[in-house]
Amino acid sequence: MTSSSAGPVHLAVYDTFADWETGYATAHLTQNGYTVRTVGLSREPVTTMGGLRVQPDLALDELRPQDSALLILTGAAGWDTGETLAPFARAARTFLDAGVPVAAICGATAGLAREGLLDDRAHTSAVSFYLAATGYAGGERYVEVDAVTDPGADGTGRLITAGPTEPVAFAREVFGLLGVYDAKKLDAWYRLFHDSDASAYEVLQGE
Repeated sequence: MTSSSAGPVHLAVYDTFADWETGYATAHLTQNGYTVRTVGLSREPVTTMGGLRVQPDLALDELRPQDSALLILTGAAGWDTGETLAPFARAARTFLDAGVPVAAICGATAGLAREGLLDDRAHTSAVSFYLAATGYAGGERYVEVDAVTDPGADGTGRLITAGPTEPVAFAREVFGLLGVYDAKKLDAWYRLFHDSDASAYEVLQGE
């Protein structure tokens, strides 16, 4: 089991956040010694897209990059219906500028695009034209893959992006970035949960 000395992983939560998109990541981070803390716009409860009620552990204005190993942003209706979630995109900028990684999936990628965070970074999303509709300048850096990690540069943090149908690939990138599994076990984990390859289970068990 791996444990983290870099602080907890922070999961952003807001009304209609797509709870299935980070289930693999948060469950297996917790099983490997990480603490996952939820952060909302305030400490008021939110309701996920699946109808679950979540009480945030802290408010966004209490979150500091130096206290975190990673900020995870999920999809939600609010990314495409106004500026309600824009503070989370600005928080992502603060994290990346501080050298702390960010992982965004689904609609959160559009929020980062509007913030200008994808203009100079390799990234992906649901489809390229979804991000193009934001008017961002990073179309040439779009990659047609399930999930991608941009390594960052000049002291900026690494950035993971993925489309809404790729929660397993998204989790794989998170685990790789944080060093949760070595390369052999990471590949086995992905084969088990993405491809239902039963033989990968033995690798994960260390056999």
